[in-house]
Amino acid sequence: MRLGVLDVGSNTVHLLVVDAHHGAAPLPAHSHKTEMRLAEHLVGERISDVGIDKLVTFVRSAQDVAEDLGVTQMHAFATSAIREAANGEDVLTTVRERTGVDLTVLSGPDEARLTFLAVRRWFGWSSGRLLCLDIGGGSLEIAVGADEAPDVAISVPLGAGRTTRAFVHHDPPQSDEVRAMRKHARATIADVAHRVARAGEPRHVVATSKTFRSLARIAGAAPYSEGPFAKRYLARDDLRTWVPKLATMTTKERAALPGVSPGRAGQLLAGAVVAEAAMDILAVERVEIGPWALREGIILELLDGLHR
Repeated sequence: MRLGVLDVGSNTVHLLVVDAHHGAAPLPAHSHKTEMRLAEHLVGERISDVGIDKLVTFVRSAQDVAEDLGVTQMHAFATSAIREAANGEDVLTTVRERTGVDLTVLSGPDEARLTFLAVRRWFGWSSGRLLCLDIGGGSLEIAVGADEAPDVAISVPLGAGRTTRAFVHHDPPQSDEVRAMRKHARATIADVAHRVARAGEPRHVVATSKTFRSLARIAGAAPYSEGPFAKRYLARDDLRTWVPKLATMTTKERAALPGVSPGRAGQLLAGAVVAEAAMDILAVERVEIGPWALREGIILELLDGLHR
């Protein structure tokens, strides 16, 4: 079966096409994406007409790609940018009326839960109790548990894009901006840390998302070109070294670092600050970078549902 999953995120809108059947790992067949940065098209708390038009245009292109590749089912979902927009329902209606695509809006805990499912399936039962961290554009997801469904699934508004927009107004940032961002990130995570601790100590900690992959890469992890089976890690000590370095760099200088795209360079410092805060407060010394995340979790749940 050839499936398409259209992910409308705060940073990227991404169509992932996979060949999949129940009981086997989904095999990526094609990736079609753009860094739309939908959250940056907010005027007040509403997504602008320009942002909606760009989204509609991409959804139409994704439909064409899916049809050309023989996709039999396409599932479309949206995360925090549309979930939190004051006109989110209007955006969904407009996309549906102009493209025929019905976007499902995921809650933050559902994002955490589905990402956890993907991580569990990738690393398996031998990992024992898992703690999963994912930094998106709009939110940080935290999930922990010993089964396929996490015991705790939390979403907090600490995405790399959101945090950058809220605190960073200079390039490079001023020291008081970095300090305020750090204070906010740590207070937000500390507020939910007791829920994570009560779920039990994890045996394995996994981080997903482009933010964590980029941070691991600049700290010396294998490049993406080496494939998903290369072991990649990010240590808390790496972040303690890199956060102050990133704080002195301009966006252009960060974009020259290995594994950092120009479109993500402006958010890298905020991502590093959030990652360090999460690892500090949750007492995590090292994370392994997982290749599967939310999109794969959605595919796996879809396949499970088809065979019940």
